[in-house]
Amino acid sequence: MEQVVPTIINILILSSMYILVALGFAFLFSMMGILNLAHGAIYMIGGYVGFIFVSWLGVNSWVALLLSTLIVAAFGVFLEKFCFRPFVGDFNRTIMICVAITMILQTTVNIMVGTKVLALPAFAEGIFRLGSFSISYERIVTFTVGIVLLSFIIWFVNRTRWGKQMQAISQNLEGAALQGINVRFISALACALGCGLAAIAGCLMGAYLGLGPFMGDFILVKALILVMLAGIGSIGGIIIAGLIIGGLDAVLPILINGAVSDAVSICIVIVLLLIRPQGFFGHE
Repeated sequence: MEQVVPTIINILILSSMYILVALGFAFLFSMMGILNLAHGAIYMIGGYVGFIFVSWLGVNSWVALLLSTLIVAAFGVFLEKFCFRPFVGDFNRTIMICVAITMILQTTVNIMVGTKVLALPAFAEGIFRLGSFSISYERIVTFTVGIVLLSFIIWFVNRTRWGKQMQAISQNLEGAALQGINVRFISALACALGCGLAAIAGCLMGAYLGLGPFMGDFILVKALILVMLAGIGSIGGIIIAGLIIGGLDAVLPILINGAVSDAVSICIVIVLLLIRPQGFFGHE
């Protein structure tokens, strides 16, 4: 019983972080058809920007989280305008640009801080105890922030004018443009929002698990899996897929060897895709 609650918390933490990153990835993919393979590197750079503010400049952790989010979101606007927009519809060039962005960001981090694993200071220190049960405040904070952000994104996409315009563009870009929607502005907004979410996840996971120049490669695979399992353009599907993958990643290492657990997790995903290739909420 003592392992049950911490395991549930781990599932919710991993799931919420996977979902935050996958949503940003899905926004660009569903709206502009851009397979942003640099999204993992953006997640990584968000964590390192937060680390620089905290460890090098002595900024408060929460202020550093906010600054990192704003900086990476602005970087997302730059990417959309100068790297993605000119090549919409050109799949090969977009892929090459994303690979180049990833290499540039990873190389920059290697030059500035090296390859050793670093960690952001905890956003909340201490242990919460209730009888024989104990859990770190860091886990509670990470989970809470993830849930709050997911709730905000669901509200934003479904209730606000910009969110509804994003849905319209993802369904029919040309039709949305003919209805007077500023496609360029909404695309830039979606990229900024996606990169900002990735930066938040990068900072939180940097404090929870640590920072590494290639940490983005792992999260990119998870984002791809979530989008495939969910079906294109389905936020609800991404949340369900995130809970499934987060649950597998939290539970399987307890039951079997860590390296084997990754393989088993991928095999389960493959079986699910064989049963339903279009994803949970996708269409044929």
